[in-house]
Amino acid sequence: MKIKGRVWVLKDKDGKLISDIDTDMIFHNRYLAITDINEMGKYALDNLEGWEDFSKKAKKGDIIIAGENFGSGSSRQQAVDCFKALGISLIIAKSFGAIYKRNAINSALPIIEAKNIEEIEPHSGDEIEVDVDTGKIINLSNGKKTNAKPFSSVQKQILEAGGLFEFAKRKEA
Repeated sequence: MKIKGRVWVLKDKDGKLISDIDTDMIFHNRYLAITDINEMGKYALDNLEGWEDFSKKAKKGDIIIAGENFGSGSSRQQAVDCFKALGISLIIAKSFGAIYKRNAINSALPIIEAKNIEEIEPHSGDEIEVDVDTGKIINLSNGKKTNAKPFSSVQKQILEAGGLFEFAKRKEA
């Protein structure tokens, strides 16, 4: 399975990939009273310095690239759901917080770990293609390639089912 889209590279003002983006930066606790998933998207990343207007610019099918430990911190499900509400097709990071990783996979939000993502020299606005079965990532804007950790068979099955609950229903049937 291949995912292709325009990328948003979460870099700081020095041009380095931002690491340790916690769930409060992704979806601030001041919005926790919002229960409609469709409303959550407009608050995605609005507590991350330099990215407060991300939700106004993001489009369905876009891909996010970040550094180490993306989604660290709490078990805040809204930090996954806000990206689903925006239609983000994939998050690529060097690594993910353990709870965030589990929540994203269980909710069928595609995530993939790419330790060497800088090899494709990504810039916001580039178009990339990711083969989640092999882990191959190609920056279609400059031709650079790298490899990521491919989806596990279970991750792929949960994604195809539309989430863990749907996957479990299929297993029961």
